[in-house]
Amino acid sequence: MIVENLSVPFDRRVWSQARTLQRAGYEVSVICPKGKGAEAAYEVLEGIHVRRHALPIEAKGALAYPLEYVSALLFELWLAWRIFLTRGFDVIHACNPPDTIFLIGGLFKFLAGTRFVFDHHDINPELYEAKFGRRDFFWRLLVWLERMTFKTADVSIATNGSYRRIAIERGGMAPGNVFVVRSGPDLARMEILPPRPELRQGRTYLVGYVGVIGQQEGIDLLLHAVRSIVRDHNRHDIHFGIVGGGPALRDMQALAMRLDVADYVTFTGRVPDHAFLEMLNTADVCVNPDRVNVMNDKSTMNKIMEYMALGKPIVQFELSEGRVSAGEASLYARPNDPRDMAEKIVTLIDDSARRQAMGTYGRERVLDALSWEHEAPKLLAAYDAVFDSPGAVPAPKPRHAE
Repeated sequence: MIVENLSVPFDRRVWSQARTLQRAGYEVSVICPKGKGAEAAYEVLEGIHVRRHALPIEAKGALAYPLEYVSALLFELWLAWRIFLTRGFDVIHACNPPDTIFLIGGLFKFLAGTRFVFDHHDINPELYEAKFGRRDFFWRLLVWLERMTFKTADVSIATNGSYRRIAIERGGMAPGNVFVVRSGPDLARMEILPPRPELRQGRTYLVGYVGVIGQQEGIDLLLHAVRSIVRDHNRHDIHFGIVGGGPALRDMQALAMRLDVADYVTFTGRVPDHAFLEMLNTADVCVNPDRVNVMNDKSTMNKIMEYMALGKPIVQFELSEGRVSAGEASLYARPNDPRDMAEKIVTLIDDSARRQAMGTYGRERVLDALSWEHEAPKLLAAYDAVFDSPGAVPAPKPRHAE
């Protein structure tokens, strides 16, 4: 498995998939970047071999992305050869972004007859358009890279129905080779814990967020909502806990200072699982401020189902896939309107019965349909299709997924 966007085990989707494959009898290695709390170049976690590389460039502008992706691709290629020559593998499972890992998958398909699985995490043309607001040469390049990735893949794994349609309609894949495997929360990991009152920083209520702190995640909109809660609603009894790291963390901390709401917000940075679970378990309401744009509207956010797994009511902007996931567990603010988000947060804070009902609905929805235990069989079915596809070499026992 190759992932460039985040280290494991912090990439929760990749780690759930790796553990599922390992438990099913596959031998699994993961290639990923180093990160805070995951600095070891090599270690074995739960029987999974993890090899990490340095990522000296973290892109923040359009021209910086090619440099980041080329450097990562070279590390990934070197580590893939190292694994191939020592442990061997039958499948390369590529997790985007970026859509360049097909170059490695295609090389090994040509030289060694391995199979290639594309795990479609992000729709990169839409992501580029959302970040930079244009369809230029780089946008067209991303569309081409996506098309080549689908063309190379034996099987594609989509995170939701919207992504599946893109794989079929824009990527040209046969419907039978596209499997929807949602990023369901692992209930063994999403532990319900007693609240930690000190996380409220002396205030009565806590609003929680967990996720990447990047440009498209809308943390700036959330901070403007915080200012509206403090100024327009004259509420000084609500604190906000923002859990996660990312390229925009310092910018968002500076924005909180400029908006004069830094005293109402705790930025934890990236923390271990137990710390983020403590924050979310203490929260009275959880938020998803992802901007409404062409990318987020079609994407399923892990944080939504994690909030639901812990029985938390949610406030988010009106996003198509966000509503598919959360249903009645969420209130939906007008697109990209921080004042309306503030209004929805205050409404829930002041209605404990409604919070309880929404949290119960969300928790039951996860238990009945959305948890990882419902998705794991779909992942294994996709792998059965990999080895049953025409021209596939029968896999040895145990099978290998690298």
